[in-house]
Amino acid sequence: MDDATKKIRIIGSVASGKTTLAKELSEYLHIPYIEMDNLVWDRGSGTDRRRTPQERDACLHQVLVEDQWILEGVHRGDWTEETFLEADVVLMLDPPYMLRTWRIIRRFFRQKAGLESANYRPSLKIFLRMFRWNRHFEKVEKRKFLQSEAGLLPKTKRVTRWSGDLENLDSLVRRRDMG
Repeated sequence: MDDATKKIRIIGSVASGKTTLAKELSEYLHIPYIEMDNLVWDRGSGTDRRRTPQERDACLHQVLVEDQWILEGVHRGDWTEETFLEADVVLMLDPPYMLRTWRIIRRFFRQKAGLESANYRPSLKIFLRMFRWNRHFEKVEKRKFLQSEAGLLPKTKRVTRWSGDLENLDSLVRRRDMG
């Protein structure tokens, strides 16, 4: 890894592999990772409570002032703009739509069987929403991101396939590969 790569922003649809990649990079690079959903939702009380924009922004600010971080999430908007600007590397995960659809199905059944943990209570309502979110990302958000300032940054890499090996991780985050 380039010694200057200390802040990594990962964006992608539901089931694109954001959390998996963030965990792998975190272990490999010894940099903490944060799921942006956990900035949006207060999950400490046993039930999910959406944070106010002020609470969410304060949580994000606590992350951004750190020297190192890996932030992963689909979230885009005014409140996330700084995450893209501050990042040394931006990874946009874009595996095929049908692969993401399969992952949503597999994840749901694994969570219901207790084989996979979740930060939320897996329900039919959430399961069906994931399909809508996946389609919306494919049809709307992906294009918006790629056309946005963040998507045009030279430090942005679009990742359609990731083999999961550590050597590949290093090549994903090396800054000299940007451009």
